Amino acid sequence: MASNVPKADIVLGIQWGDEGKGRVVDSYCADYDVVARFGGGDNAGHTLVVGDRKLALRIVPSGVLQDRPELFIGGGTVVSLEGLVAELDMLAGIGVDISRVKISDRAHVVFPYHAALDRANETSRGDAAIGTTGRGIGPAYTDKAARYGITFGDLRKREALADKIRYNLVSRSAVFSSMGAAPREEDVVGSTLSLIPRVLSHVVDGVAFVHDALEGGKRILIEGAQGTLLDVGYGTYPYVTSSHTIAGGACTGLGIGPTAIGSVVGIAKAYCTRVGAGPFPTELFDDVGDALRERGGEFGTVTGRPRRCGWFDAVAARYAVRVNGLTSAVITKLDVLSGLDKIAIATGYRSGGRSAGFGSANETDLELEYAWYDGWSEDLSAIRKIDDLPPAARRYVDALEAALAVPIEAVSLGPERAALAIR
Repeated sequence: MASNVPKADIVLGIQWGDEGKGRVVDSYCADYDVVARFGGGDNAGHTLVVGDRKLALRIVPSGVLQDRPELFIGGGTVVSLEGLVAELDMLAGIGVDISRVKISDRAHVVFPYHAALDRANETSRGDAAIGTTGRGIGPAYTDKAARYGITFGDLRKREALADKIRYNLVSRSAVFSSMGAAPREEDVVGSTLSLIPRVLSHVVDGVAFVHDALEGGKRILIEGAQGTLLDVGYGTYPYVTSSHTIAGGACTGLGIGPTAIGSVVGIAKAYCTRVGAGPFPTELFDDVGDALRERGGEFGTVTGRPRRCGWFDAVAARYAVRVNGLTSAVITKLDVLSGLDKIAIATGYRSGGRSAGFGSANETDLELEYAWYDGWSEDLSAIRKIDDLPPAARRYVDALEAALAVPIEAVSLGPERAALAIR
């Protein structure tokens, strides 16, 4: 039986994060009633540029600079109280109506002791460190899976909350002692209780919020965090984040079924970047890689760390198309490639003399096959139609579309909201 309930559309990254999802969500969400985030924490930074304003977000969805949508942080997220309060204060300071921000009662709280554990875990790994942001995201998800987690719904029950915090600290006393900096129970409980009044008005029944919106005819745009290749189950494990970043994660992170999903739009840079350790088959260690980093401003929004840069990886992209069920794609930062004489796309992997798929991305003997394209020198910033791109740039976009095997519906040609070329 067909349903008349509106569908929720997804926008997510199909590389290793930092694809420019925020600027795409900002451009699209004027047509939506709700922008919902389904996973991750404040380890995911989204940057918006509108006129002279540049805004870096870590927790609140990227629809803040549009007046229409409500901004929903779903139950699949893990959120720092201090970080959330700081971001709400920042947004209120620039005139954003923060009453639009809602957070699910099922979202989990990231405490300062989670960040301490995160940093200690990274240090203990030595040369095998994952390259986390050290903000406590992994330990918070570990607590969630181990059933030690504390939710935003728990913030309504102050006495029970204090007991849960005490239990978590006592159960880790040996670990904290070995770190030489055990958090004081009264400090953690006291700071948490002091922040509750700042966030409690934003806490809602997350499942009811999403379903009431859908059943009320509202349009929902779901915003992914990080990127497909960092998914805890389907990314380059163990060099991944601690949550599901793929389209299926939107269902579990928001409490909706797959029949509620409409379109799935994948965002990819016209080249590839990665922050932290882990496989990166097309990484460039030459002047071209340095030029991409400088031209593209490839430094982490959250950490400021320089990003590793390389050519577009079509093998990884085709893998991401499959695991997400993409219906279309948007290419970002095409303008960064202007001025290069030649541009490459990795079209195949070979391992042990045989053709290989993305599952072989971390193999040390991996050989890559490349297709090369002529570059262009024209300024692309004023172009608003893909058909108006210079011939060489258009041929490169066509090659990306063929590699993805889904339509490219838009190409961003600069950080500004308006710098978007469409079909």
